[in-house]
Amino acid sequence: MSSILQVENLTKSFGDLVLFENISFGLAEGQRVGLIAKNGSGKSTLLSILSGKEGYDEGKIAFRRDLRVGYLEQSPHYPEELTVLEACFHHGNSTVDLIKEYERCLATEGHPGMDELLLRMDQEKAWDYEQKAKQILSQLKIRDFDQQVKHLSGGQLKRVALANTLITEPDLLILDEPTNHLDLDMTEWLEEYLRRTNLTLLMVTHDRYFLDRVCSEIIEIDNRTIYSYKGNYSYYLEKRQERIDAKTVEIERANNLYRTELEWMRRMPQARGHKARYREDAFYELEKVAKQRFYDANVKLDVKASYIGNKIFEADHLSKSFGDLKILDDFSYIFARYEKMGIVGNNGTGKSTFIKILMGLVKPDSGTLDIGETVRFGYYSQDGLQFDEQMKVIDVVRDIAEVIELGNGKRLTASQFLQHFLFTPETQHSYVYKLSGGERRRLYLCTVLMRNPNFLVLDEPTNDLDIVTLQVLEEYLQSFKGCVIVVSHDRYFMDKVVDHLLVFNGGGDIRDFPGNYTQYREWKEAKARHDKEQQAAVKPQEAKTAKVRLNDKRRMTYKERREFEQLEQEIATLEAEKKNIEEALCSGALSVEELTEKSKRLPQLTELIDEKTMRWLELSEIE
Repeated sequence: MSSILQVENLTKSFGDLVLFENISFGLAEGQRVGLIAKNGSGKSTLLSILSGKEGYDEGKIAFRRDLRVGYLEQSPHYPEELTVLEACFHHGNSTVDLIKEYERCLATEGHPGMDELLLRMDQEKAWDYEQKAKQILSQLKIRDFDQQVKHLSGGQLKRVALANTLITEPDLLILDEPTNHLDLDMTEWLEEYLRRTNLTLLMVTHDRYFLDRVCSEIIEIDNRTIYSYKGNYSYYLEKRQERIDAKTVEIERANNLYRTELEWMRRMPQARGHKARYREDAFYELEKVAKQRFYDANVKLDVKASYIGNKIFEADHLSKSFGDLKILDDFSYIFARYEKMGIVGNNGTGKSTFIKILMGLVKPDSGTLDIGETVRFGYYSQDGLQFDEQMKVIDVVRDIAEVIELGNGKRLTASQFLQHFLFTPETQHSYVYKLSGGERRRLYLCTVLMRNPNFLVLDEPTNDLDIVTLQVLEEYLQSFKGCVIVVSHDRYFMDKVVDHLLVFNGGGDIRDFPGNYTQYREWKEAKARHDKEQQAAVKPQEAKTAKVRLNDKRRMTYKERREFEQLEQEIATLEAEKKNIEEALCSGALSVEELTEKSKRLPQLTELIDEKTMRWLELSEIE
């Protein structure tokens, strides 16, 4: 593979804050690389430098000649008066610049250089640019090309920027948090699109499924240094831990030797011979190693939740619309103690509105919401980031509490609590305005959790948070002694945290699914295949459906209830038989006849389990 990008000894700092120092790496044609680092380590800055939007202090960056680079910013901006289609011509790229040059030539008397421009327009396929823009926008479900940018949601704006980046078919694609604000369908579309193409990719993302499925190599910025791992995210986790363990052993060994050498330094007279000076120089090198510090990314955060009673909240006949857009339609639900619910659905189906109704920020058109007396909400919202820019990080937390109770008589000071969320002592005494976007999100999360809520409502908590912080948050939520509602497009995060899903299908249609997101996706795909097979086998009939209200009493008939319970027993029996056969096949103790018989039985069992599981899921939907 030929090299298309080479970075050598790159250094970048802002004042006294050094983001990275003398880092070097390269990209070869066809490589797909994910960039990982803690918030504030310079991920977005590095991508911005490579795109030419940001300068750097020292080093060298060399691109292959005529390389076409596409760059998607984390938070794209366009003039509000532009239409969607005009936005695709706004940000400069080589094709747009060529089209503008052609139009200027047309407006100039005599049309100087027209022959050369016509040739370049043909070579770059610039004549098809608008058509390609409309095609990609349509694939991204943006179909109103005349809609003004100021009327777009965050997710729609991200899709317009993504279309803008993909139109030119770049050789190197640089993506900064491409899945932020994208709904799950769009994330999966982008994932599949990138897997099909042959372009070279460098991206920052917190979406670990996306990272695992798209990238084949990871580079990490840690402690101002860059490390490379030739594998996907799962491989990176394993090898990174090996690196950290080895470094920890090295530091411990250096510390033991350092104590001995320090005693020698104190005893030795000032006038030293040649050998003593050599030993003195070695001492200072040893000191550098011994004084390195690792801030453990695997801390376990265990903040005490306030007591929560049996009555949590009851939604009864809730309805909410905005004009013709229906959000809730006769919605009822009884929330259980210690329940962990995920909310999924496309952008615009009403997920955030539902959360705001629950929090009392938006009133329903009809219906009631009864919240238990012991419920103490902790609300993390998409637009809740509001800090005094001139305050120090430690003072933001101390303004809420000097000491945070963990339960069982344990407590943390404000500084210790911040360290659990990976704020080093140096960062704690830095000003808020110096924090990166992800660091601000992390600080906001601290201020929510330290108030000891017993009911957490998290609206897109994963946006802009680094992977290390997400791991800390996931472990905390798994052991959280309270209730949780999570709205998120991060599939990995949802799989780790929630027990079941509320699926917002739009138009007020909300369904309860008993499982995590991956199980829901598998069920949805299996159901689609099943429906397709049914349509092919049976003459189409007019569908008669009745909407099921959540938490209605006696939702199943007696016959359906008996079937549901029997299916659970049958599936468990079949799973046990399948496991026994698989173990027997691996034992090597079977005769030829037994081996043949069990090999024939195994696919039959798999088919039976799939069939009965499908029926069980259909019944569970109406329970």
